[in-house]
Amino acid sequence: MARAFLSRQSMNTHKPIKKAVFPVAGLGTRFLPATKAIPKELLPVIDRPLIQYAVDEAREAGIEQMIFVTGRGKTAIVENFDIAFELESTMAERGKDMSVLEPTRFTPGNLITVRQQVPLGLGHAIWCARAIVGDDPFAILLPDELMVGKPGCMKQMVDAYNEVGGNLISVLEVPQDKVSSYGVIAPGATLDMLDGTLTEVKGLVEKPPVDQAPSNKIISGRYILQPAVMRTLEGQEKGAGGEIQLTDAMARMIGEQPFHAVTFGGKRYDCGSKTGFVEATLAIALEREDMGTEVRAIAERLLAK
Repeated sequence: MARAFLSRQSMNTHKPIKKAVFPVAGLGTRFLPATKAIPKELLPVIDRPLIQYAVDEAREAGIEQMIFVTGRGKTAIVENFDIAFELESTMAERGKDMSVLEPTRFTPGNLITVRQQVPLGLGHAIWCARAIVGDDPFAILLPDELMVGKPGCMKQMVDAYNEVGGNLISVLEVPQDKVSSYGVIAPGATLDMLDGTLTEVKGLVEKPPVDQAPSNKIISGRYILQPAVMRTLEGQEKGAGGEIQLTDAMARMIGEQPFHAVTFGGKRYDCGSKTGFVEATLAIALEREDMGTEVRAIAERLLAK
């Protein structure tokens, strides 16, 4: 009987990751008045909305079903991924390049929205997607965290998941004096695989004092979690800020389920802040073949003043 249970548990742990949850119900108050009528997730970094970068990252990782947890005033996010008949007809008639719209297309049924009716935190937003997630492991991508790398962050995480299963968190190494601004992992052993980027997670600490931080590895907005987290969130009490915190739920699961951290081999831009958004825009513009040289000249000219 125990052997059969373990077999079923092992099969569930290694179910493929085909679903991703995107919490996009926030009000975007840091970017007012720009976000009064336009969701923050649709603000463009060059010529792609912020949410598009996260969706493209998920697709690269083999994820097929995107679950948007939205709120009031966020219908434009869904419309961004709908067919715009008038626009596309006009572009076709004028011989415009239609391929620019290809990333915004979805197979019917592969984009699902659920509502977070009250702003009770990230943990609550994830819990709102429980009926769609069902009994499957799933990814979480926070669009505010723009992750740039080859392969992308979620692809690196799915590759790690295929090796070890269980639950995974993306982490980045930061200078020790910066750790008090983030959630930090208490690391265990480093696994001898995936170029040493995979580490056991023994605990999670939210914004620790610098001298008490268990490491300099910060949680960076990408997760792969087993469906059991939904049951943990069901009875989760409010934590920091009077909100239901995903970090608290994950911390309760450590020791009961496997948890590992993947150190992302790329760059992170905090597009939840204005300066982070500007940094992301400038950094990506400088890397683009169609505009990098010109943008660099502009930046040098402005800095010279």
